[in-house]
Amino acid sequence: MTISSVEERQKAAPTQFTSPTRRPYGVWAPQATRLELVIAGARLPMTRRQDGWWTADRSMAAEEMYGYIVDGEGPLPDPRSMCQPFGVHGLSEVVDHDRFDWTDARWQAPPLGAGVVYELHVGTFSEAGTFAGAIPRLPHLAGLGITHVELMPVAEFSGSRGWGYDGVDLFAPHHAYGRPDDLKRLIDACHAHGLAVLIDVVYNHFGPAGNYLRQFGPYFTHRYNTPWGDAVNLDDAGSDEVRRFLCDNAIMWLRDYHADGLRVDAVHALIDTSARHFLEQLAEEVDRLEAMTGRHLVLIAESDLNDPRVVRAREAGGYGIDAQWSDDFHHALHSLLTGERTGYYADFGTMAHLARALNDAYVYAGMPSPHRGRRHGRPALDLPGWRFVVAAQNHDQIGNRARGERLTHLVSTGRLKIAAALLLTAPFVPMLFQGEEWGASSPFLYFTAHEDEALAAQISEGRRREFAAFDWDPSTIPDPQAEETWQQSRLQWEEISRDNHRELLEWHRALLTLRAAHPTLRDGCPRDVGTTFDDDRGHFVVTRGSIVVACNLGDAPAQIHLASGGHIALASESTIEIRDDDVLQLPPESVAIIITTAERLEV
Repeated sequence: MTISSVEERQKAAPTQFTSPTRRPYGVWAPQATRLELVIAGARLPMTRRQDGWWTADRSMAAEEMYGYIVDGEGPLPDPRSMCQPFGVHGLSEVVDHDRFDWTDARWQAPPLGAGVVYELHVGTFSEAGTFAGAIPRLPHLAGLGITHVELMPVAEFSGSRGWGYDGVDLFAPHHAYGRPDDLKRLIDACHAHGLAVLIDVVYNHFGPAGNYLRQFGPYFTHRYNTPWGDAVNLDDAGSDEVRRFLCDNAIMWLRDYHADGLRVDAVHALIDTSARHFLEQLAEEVDRLEAMTGRHLVLIAESDLNDPRVVRAREAGGYGIDAQWSDDFHHALHSLLTGERTGYYADFGTMAHLARALNDAYVYAGMPSPHRGRRHGRPALDLPGWRFVVAAQNHDQIGNRARGERLTHLVSTGRLKIAAALLLTAPFVPMLFQGEEWGASSPFLYFTAHEDEALAAQISEGRRREFAAFDWDPSTIPDPQAEETWQQSRLQWEEISRDNHRELLEWHRALLTLRAAHPTLRDGCPRDVGTTFDDDRGHFVVTRGSIVVACNLGDAPAQIHLASGGHIALASESTIEIRDDDVLQLPPESVAIIITTAERLEV
């Protein structure tokens, strides 16, 4: 491509180097034969270029409402719409990102490797369910010891409520959460409280309602089929512009909204056979933005492939993503605490599985998986623990249950404390799900608000069929479309002051304080983790340097000998003690964290 053609393209396409209000209206629609810009009650003809971009003889201006008529159909929203004030079917609005008055000029995100992530859903996190409504709760997160706030998807999706994973206008913050500037105020406030912000983005599919991308161009390919239909086009004809579309979206959140990183949803569903995988391109462009801005930026990928190439350096043949959600730790811990063995939990359930997760990140690293009926994964022994984000609970593992039960609904307070202790002393980046820190009583159900009645009925019926195989009574499964389903999922912040919830909150605070105070707990070396366990009696002991995490999951008292003595740093029960003969006494379903004499001398 010549220099002149690059300059021409940048006049029309909102790349990472141009401001939207300094260019003419333009849209990529290579298959269209006629395009018109609808603006201020007028229809302006657009001119097609050889590269498939159409431009109008009018420059963008902030707050203008507009749309496109494609071969007589429309007006349709701009695929790169920056704001959809009237939802996915309405006109688009121009946003001038340069107008916002940021106060975070000196902000620098803390390293993810030393961080603690908190996943939240804007629509259920606060009473208001908005960007603005989340701001008063930020001191709680900062005081808890959180370093990174991860927002579930905020891009425009159908209806007033939903999880956000069916977004269709990827460049526009969801209108029910607030205006674009409201999201900026939330991120600016997070930075003022010392909290980095990660935004969950979905590039593997688009939602079923308001998705007009097919009218504009080959955003999808028939070459591959996914659970959502045709795959996003990453390697077929026209894929260069589709990849540009997605990369520009990522850059926008990081540059224009000052996000500190992105969590990329289900990258195993990004089907790309080209020599340069889309994830590699995305990581390169984010690294370039990081160098240009001087801000620490991170990419986190969700993948169920147990493939270390996702987070291995590009120089070593990997994609160069900074970290990966790793579900094996969750599955091993959850199945051990709850005794569940259905579905993918059939692959887990023993203490050996949990020990392997702590030592190797992946439980299945080339081993036969009974649930899959084949071998799964490959070893990641050369990778540090900070390449993996782990959780005891997250939106998927709670919300994909028929009734949205949290661990709070499934196990005792003692086991909740054990879960928190194992998570927050693990050699990985720990993540909490909103309300987990106080054992929130509200479930997190799957909820939607599609306006299309046929689609709404299809979603409700599909949800009932999904759990038929688990012998759930369809009449007991909450209807995703019912407003009550969403209302039940909202956090009840007044619970914090109640005895049992306050006890759990203080336990999490103490654990996070301990993690921050002891570098041993943040060294990110799974191979240095020692584990001993007894499945029959329910004893599980983790050693990290001079710190010992002793758990009793059994229903009888446990006596655990401490080879080098030490003192109790944290205990889930007041009756826990160390006898004179260095034997730790643990009641049933309890946990204690011991700092040995050697650690005490070092301090």
